[in-house]
Amino acid sequence: MTQYARGPVRVVLRMEIVPGREAEFEAVWLEIGRIIARQPANRGQVLVRDEEQERPVYHVFTDWADEAGFRAFELSPEHVEHRRRLAPLRTGGTMTVTRIVHDLTGRYP
Repeated sequence: MTQYARGPVRVVLRMEIVPGREAEFEAVWLEIGRIIARQPANRGQVLVRDEEQERPVYHVFTDWADEAGFRAFELSPEHVEHRRRLAPLRTGGTMTVTRIVHDLTGRYP
């Protein structure tokens, strides 16, 4: 078993969506996102649409207390079902797990 990074992680997903199905994707993602937000290790998520692509591309940024918490959820039967629901709306994508080194929020002078 791989040793997971300590501390918070941010998972970055790139999702390529079937053209014309953006509204449906956003609705399904929001429903699933609300379920994920109830996971004890989840610290929040953001869905953004890439406005510089010709075809519909979205990015999801989701924060987790630690990688072990994320991996446990990622492999759960519940999340397998989430991915099954999103599959017909997607044409491709990638996932990257990153370790948060610094997190600066708010306004800066």
